[in-house]
Amino acid sequence: MKNRVMSGVVLILFLAAIVVFNVRFPPALNLAVALISVLAINELIQALGIAKQYVLVVPSLLFAAVLFFVPVGLGTQTAYYVYTVVMFAMLIAFSNTISFHHLIVLYSMTLMIPTMLGTILGLREFDDRHGMFYVIIAIFSAWISDTGAFAAGSLWGRHKLCPKISPKKTVEGVIGGLVLNVAAMLVFGYIFQVFFYAYQVNVSYLSLLLIGVGGAVMSVLGDLIFSLIKRSCHIKDFGELIPGHGGILDRFDSVIFVSPFVYLLVQVLPVVVH
Repeated sequence: MKNRVMSGVVLILFLAAIVVFNVRFPPALNLAVALISVLAINELIQALGIAKQYVLVVPSLLFAAVLFFVPVGLGTQTAYYVYTVVMFAMLIAFSNTISFHHLIVLYSMTLMIPTMLGTILGLREFDDRHGMFYVIIAIFSAWISDTGAFAAGSLWGRHKLCPKISPKKTVEGVIGGLVLNVAAMLVFGYIFQVFFYAYQVNVSYLSLLLIGVGGAVMSVLGDLIFSLIKRSCHIKDFGELIPGHGGILDRFDSVIFVSPFVYLLVQVLPVVVH
């Protein structure tokens, strides 16, 4: 538990540093998301046991690294196209040594993880003045849901949610995560509106409520999906990079699904109303 708490503090400080650096060095967030994506894909590669299949590994890691630095639109479309062509060309060229199953798993995850994490950058660009507030809301919605679910499940968990996929996840934990997330989002909005801007901006508490509920649901979905992947790979954690939490994927699996949800929701119902 001590390692888990300390690692959580380090992650929060890391996020805070990115927020501070964003004013003077905006690419800091791009670099952070790219690093997370590369580490996540590398953990998946290690879990699949294909670290020495360089013809698959190198293009996947390069794609995960450069996607966040190419212009949105033609640049990203070109990156997707080139990566796809290269991967399937490698399948043809090395069909005797490459498993189609491994290629499809790696290819699909390499497309999904950076693409969905890329919405974090989209949230920053969504609002010129308050973009980083949206980033914080998205990331903390995922982490607070996880924390609430862990605490409530540990204290009151009795009814298993999906025992065949994630034996420790309980219905009580999910409810606890949802309640804590909703409360936290509303409190974040109040602090932002009252203490940071002294009522000079308006905050949509309906949007924050929906982020609290939807974020908790998407957090559980992300956890279950990557738990299923871990079971199929016969591993407990994706890595030990973060003591008490496992690997990058173990910590960001919920963010991968919560961030796109928040990004899509605020397009219709922004949190900060000008």
